[in-house]
Amino acid sequence: MKNKTVLITGGNKGNGLSITKAFQLKEFNIFVGSRSLGDLKDIEKKNITYVKTDIRDELQIINLVKLAQEKTGRIDVVINNAGFSEWRPIDKIDHEFLNDILATNLKSVFFVCKHALKSLNKGSLIINISSIAGKRGSANNSAYSATKFGVNAITQSLAKELGPKGIRVNGICPVLIDTDGLLDALESEFAPGGKNGREFIKTFAKDNSALGHMPSGDDIADLCLFLSSERAKSITGQNINLDCGVFPQ
Repeated sequence: MKNKTVLITGGNKGNGLSITKAFQLKEFNIFVGSRSLGDLKDIEKKNITYVKTDIRDELQIINLVKLAQEKTGRIDVVINNAGFSEWRPIDKIDHEFLNDILATNLKSVFFVCKHALKSLNKGSLIINISSIAGKRGSANNSAYSATKFGVNAITQSLAKELGPKGIRVNGICPVLIDTDGLLDALESEFAPGGKNGREFIKTFAKDNSALGHMPSGDDIADLCLFLSSERAKSITGQNINLDCGVFPQ
């Protein structure tokens, strides 16, 4: 994998930072697009180029892709990780909120794929970080679930569209993972966490997981590395549950 290039949106914190670190260990050239440096400030930047990017803005996405292509001459892996979660009942969803979550979680995936495609060649890979919420809905979560169902549809459609070019497209659908972003979301008024996110995750794991625990950001990163390897050359169009058996399919 050495000397390959990976572009990661939202690779500055949480699960995205775990992905960034994993690809750094494999000596990829890494381009992280996010609105802030986040936790990247606390790690060595070897092989990492941070590009300030608001993924809701197509022109900034174009700039991110352009910089990666100009600096390394290639993009081998694209990981659409950026997004956010917020629980809201349907009567609390307004245009501002809906436009924001659609632009961040869904439209950004379209435009990153669109513009990165010009730099992808046979053997390249797109990974879309989705969610179990993209497989089943839940109360007060219709907006977020809609974006992730959409991401799963993009994955399946682009796998068919880009397969003839030798480009694979896969999605990862994790369940609840203990990150600062999720904990903040679980403390909101309409979330199921009851103001105690970690306790909710612990109880959820006990009641729903076949293994009795939840996955970690490192698990997502490991799966990204596997999908990026030659060992996964026959896997495309899949939205893979990473859920410790919460939702067997």
